[in-house]
Amino acid sequence: MRLQLALNVSDLDEAIDFYSKMFDTTPAKTKPGYANFAIADPPLKLVLFERRDASTGDNFHHLNHLGVETESAAEVVAAESRLSGSGLETTGVDDTICCFAEKVETWVNGPDDARWEWYVKTGDAEQLENTVVAASSTCCS
Repeated sequence: MRLQLALNVSDLDEAIDFYSKMFDTTPAKTKPGYANFAIADPPLKLVLFERRDASTGDNFHHLNHLGVETESAAEVVAAESRLSGSGLETTGVDDTICCFAEKVETWVNGPDDARWEWYVKTGDAEQLENTVVAASSTCCS
């Protein structure tokens, strides 16, 4: 089993470049206006549809953020290093409270402002957001 995520993107080439770096893999299939990735780690079928108006209107209105939950802080650090090393701008690695959890996390913005969080949950929390959040933290709200 794997999760499928289908996204509208305004620039397919830019999105392919971003997600190839994000997941360290190339698309399994590309067609005019379409690409899909069969990502092994994490198990994900990512489908991209080119829609010139994807960055305007309400296409992401109901999408808060996307995330990759890892099993260890070392995996978050490794992902952040790989992402920033490939030229993507990250928030750096932070220990934070976000979405009622204590986490080690990094954030990266994808094409059309799709926000991605790489994280490991280290504990539970009773608040949605950290009240003393690092300047680079994005959190989920």
